[in-house]
Amino acid sequence: MTKLSLTRRTALIGAAGTGLVLTACSETPDSFVPGGEGAFRHGVASGDPDTNSVVLWTALTQDGGGFRGVEVARDADFTDIVFAEGGEITYIQPQPLGTLKVLATGLEPGQTYFYRFRLNDTYSPVGVTRTLPLGAIDQYRIGIYSCSNFPAGHFNAYREGAVNGELDLVIHLGDYLYEYPMGSYATGNAEALNRVPDPLHEIVSYSDYVTRHAQYKTDPDLQALHAAAPWIMSWDDHETANNAYMDGAENHNPDQGEGPWAERRDAALRAWYDWTPSREPEDLRDRYGVYEIGNLATICLIESRLSARDQEVSLDSFPVASDADAEDPAVLEAVAAWKRDVVGDPDRELIGGEQIAGIAGACADSVAAGKPWRILANQVIMSRVNFPDFSTEMPGWLRWYATRNSEFARNFIMRTRFEIPFNLDMWDGYPAERERLFGALREAGADVITITGDVHSFWANDLMASDGYRIGTEFVGTSVTSPSPFSGFKAPGVDYGRMMIEANADVRHCNMVDHGYVRLTLTPETAEAEYITVSTILQREYEPGLDSHWRLTRRSLSVAPEVERLA
Repeated sequence: MTKLSLTRRTALIGAAGTGLVLTACSETPDSFVPGGEGAFRHGVASGDPDTNSVVLWTALTQDGGGFRGVEVARDADFTDIVFAEGGEITYIQPQPLGTLKVLATGLEPGQTYFYRFRLNDTYSPVGVTRTLPLGAIDQYRIGIYSCSNFPAGHFNAYREGAVNGELDLVIHLGDYLYEYPMGSYATGNAEALNRVPDPLHEIVSYSDYVTRHAQYKTDPDLQALHAAAPWIMSWDDHETANNAYMDGAENHNPDQGEGPWAERRDAALRAWYDWTPSREPEDLRDRYGVYEIGNLATICLIESRLSARDQEVSLDSFPVASDADAEDPAVLEAVAAWKRDVVGDPDRELIGGEQIAGIAGACADSVAAGKPWRILANQVIMSRVNFPDFSTEMPGWLRWYATRNSEFARNFIMRTRFEIPFNLDMWDGYPAERERLFGALREAGADVITITGDVHSFWANDLMASDGYRIGTEFVGTSVTSPSPFSGFKAPGVDYGRMMIEANADVRHCNMVDHGYVRLTLTPETAEAEYITVSTILQREYEPGLDSHWRLTRRSLSVAPEVERLA
């Protein structure tokens, strides 16, 4: 697994954008308030820190030339400036919207810095960033986020992390934005919330993706969390298109005017890098790398969509009729063969051999260095999860309601009698690849904590190889706003999370109701994951809560610790 490197880019990218401006310039994120038009209406951000550098980002509106630059200081009043870059820039015509990325270098390990951008006599809001530490540290706190859908609701989980998280680092595991049009997925409340997606159509071109990124960056709560701490960001599928893989996506239709997949993918990636504080590899798809947190932890960022993933197996390939006799030996053998030879085809890849080797090597080095924690920043659930048998577990009245006008729902419910994977887009759709990863980690003598997004729900899972060997623990964070998997079938007394736990030995916890984030606190002895909730996303006033609290205790580097629930 290679280190990420930065392509120096201080580009002005022409595009349209509308929204709110972040006007406050104090060091406290909760003082940020929306305002009128301005030069820095999309806020500031920092990301991909190492021990002596960090990427700084902003967007500029109406940049007609003159002086532009950035300053980094040890103090919020900028009396002790340690890095500055800028100069006179001349343009024939003002640019309506552009982005500025700078790599701030020469910084000291494990230090907090303040930064601000300047356009002529106008300064941006002040952001706070931190370099990665070296040597012994007592505690490090990470906020873990995913699935932030702008039209679905307010980004209260971002604000909660900015105001109360006390975070050293934010890791966003993907679905930072969504590609869908108005009238499609999760837009039912968009008009009432004044969060109608821009543009209204599905985003396909570079300018479409830029416009959508620009809209998201107008959100004051997103701006607050970007300004509060450095981010490490990965993408999942919606940064390009739903259920993306190496050669295409479920939501890409080249025959319906959306063009070749490679062109759409590359346009989306170029916009993503232009609008995030992320270092740029030579091949933009290679968004993976290693981050070292002093002598405390090794973080491996995984890319599981665009560089190696094969197309997921479709349930249309299921080998028997949905109403087939679930006790017929021939039927059961056909299903077993499908799981073994189709879903379990050993040639199918999710992240590929290069990433597996890199992860194993980084984790082996981590163990050799005596670091207590190895964290895989991963997009989709890695643990084994099957559907419950909804033909018996779902109340009869609810089955009737779900299937009365839907042949698809009827077939789906009947198929769950055969212990089918919860989602073939997850690692369960690539079980041979999972065994290769677990085998490589086992050979390296490394246990891991996997942090995961994508599924819009909280989970705590055991990571077990097929022979029962324990590799580690998976903490799955819920969405910022995106709907839960069964939000369309909510019913009094029906707890889908409980069904998941009872149907799966590797699942310790599942909450399919709440929105929020995971706050992971690392010390030399413990790793504690707090599942923080927000009471609503339909208004900006909310109450924070705690879904559950989990702890791993490090007693030996040779044995993966068992997770215990504290609350």
